[in-house]
Amino acid sequence: MVRQRQYKHSAGLLLEKGYVGKGSKLLKGNKGHSFSKIGDAGMCGFYFVEEQTTFVVMNRRYQVPLDDLNTFHIHALAESMIYLTNLEECKALFADQNLLEEIHFIGGGSNILLTEDIKGLTVLNQLKGKSVIHETDDEVHVKFMSGENWHECVLWCVENNLGGIENLSLIPGTIGAAPIQNIGAYGVELKDVFVTLEAIDVNTGAVHVFSNAECEFGYRDSIFKHKVKGQYFILSVTLSLSKQHVCHTEYGMIAEELQKMGVEKPDIRSVSDAVIKIRSSKLPNPDHIGNAGSFFKNPIVTQEHFQSLKIHYPDLPSYPVEEGIKVPAAWLIEHSGPSSNQSWKGYRRGDCGVHERQALVLVNYGEASGKEILELSTRIITSVQQRFNILLEREVNVW
Repeated sequence: MVRQRQYKHSAGLLLEKGYVGKGSKLLKGNKGHSFSKIGDAGMCGFYFVEEQTTFVVMNRRYQVPLDDLNTFHIHALAESMIYLTNLEECKALFADQNLLEEIHFIGGGSNILLTEDIKGLTVLNQLKGKSVIHETDDEVHVKFMSGENWHECVLWCVENNLGGIENLSLIPGTIGAAPIQNIGAYGVELKDVFVTLEAIDVNTGAVHVFSNAECEFGYRDSIFKHKVKGQYFILSVTLSLSKQHVCHTEYGMIAEELQKMGVEKPDIRSVSDAVIKIRSSKLPNPDHIGNAGSFFKNPIVTQEHFQSLKIHYPDLPSYPVEEGIKVPAAWLIEHSGPSSNQSWKGYRRGDCGVHERQALVLVNYGEASGKEILELSTRIITSVQQRFNILLEREVNVW
């Protein structure tokens, strides 16, 4: 990043202060300096001194297309972008007190809906690596860098006979996004295996370690979506993975799929394979049809509200949770619609629509804009609320 400051000094004094070199990348410590005269003739006058954090300048790009960096494949541009590939770059970037721009972070781009070009600075997370930091006879603690692909890490764990996250197979996104959402599927949530994460304060450059309790995990929720939203950039996540496995097959779909596969004694590999088959059959591949997976959270209602709904909708499915009764958002959407005799499931207007096999997934069939998809989501929220008196909440972050 380059900022210009005006000094009334002679060139000689600037040289004495160490602002020396040639061209626009003159180094002093971690910063580059150059000066150019804009005032009177001779050695005295006004000079612009450029200060630039070298690594930021080297990795910065401008007007970057984001079509391939978001799974909706929405056409948008990032005003400027930095590609972070190591911890040294992260620490130097966020320690720069001159970094006054608005910052957005992109990992896998699987949980964002772009409704306009991104102003300011976009940081693309490319931190890679994994390492074992603790091991006993029963468990292994593995630290994953935040830019790692989540599903690839699940497969790595299965391949190395490490259990605990096999039910979370094929969830899109990066390791760093997982604790923000407290991702979950088929009876398992990230918080069940989470140990700690390291995050850097974007305002100070200080690195903090968050425990499980400090993350304040909830249903698809964490402290990073509320109290400290935008304050931290997650560097790494450490998970506790089992050597002695307990497979979670209590969800009916997994048990049914295992039976189809002829598996009598499930292990973590067969559970992962079953989940992949289920998700692949229900959810469109973002490489073929733009989408961000589940667009809405499954709402949780009170016992009283649920019982009143059952009177009118006896087939309404449900799952008891600590906070109340969880109701599938897909069922609510499928049983609502743009008109009284039409379901949202399979609805399409132009290149924007609801997937034909999964009502929870909004899709871009080609050239839909983020604003069109956002408008469709608002219409769905309104229709569900009018019919069931339940307010759906978007799981996808709208930018």
